[in-house]
Amino acid sequence: MKFFLDTADISEIKEAASWGVLDGITTNPSHVAKSGRNFKEVIAEICDIVPGPVSAEVIAVEYNEIVAQGRTLAAIAPNVVVKIPVILEGLKAIKTLSEEGIKINTTLCFSPLQSLLAAKAGATYVSPFIGRLDDIGHEGMEGIRQLRDIFDNYQLATEILVASVRSPMHIIDSAVIGADVVTLPFSVFKQMIQHPLTDIGLQKFLADWEKVPADLREI
Repeated sequence: MKFFLDTADISEIKEAASWGVLDGITTNPSHVAKSGRNFKEVIAEICDIVPGPVSAEVIAVEYNEIVAQGRTLAAIAPNVVVKIPVILEGLKAIKTLSEEGIKINTTLCFSPLQSLLAAKAGATYVSPFIGRLDDIGHEGMEGIRQLRDIFDNYQLATEILVASVRSPMHIIDSAVIGADVVTLPFSVFKQMIQHPLTDIGLQKFLADWEKVPADLREI
């Protein structure tokens, strides 16, 4: 499974990249707006830090504008993935841009049918938003299970990128189901490595080590 960080915060990206397990980045207009910086400059800097896929989202809703913005974003760096919402005009743009060799991440997917259509149009990734489905009383992970079966049934190459992740349990469920990617906020990324028994065990090991005579503690 690949791990993407969902942010445009440069400090978070640099820290996560230093762990050696970061595969890519997803951003959106809200994330970039928080930076208070020029959109293209932020995306270019992220692409310099992270060699893997960096999703940058269009802000248009009409076919011609989506295509134009997609081409502009793709020209920023070779690892840019153009993020397009799963609307009818977006679907047409996905077809056009994917045929030009531009990688696409289809965003705001809330049903397996939306993701299936995006895959057929040529999307590189589809991003089902599981946390937002949970918020309205639906089981977001059930859609991931269905989508994994559908893509396997028809041997579709489009990758399932689980988005709107709220907890480590979402990551575990995604991995068990066989999702290709999860994108997660920095706070959840840090939670993956944390466990109270690890902290307790480490404290005990270090305390015991202090009891060893100093002349025997050289490493």
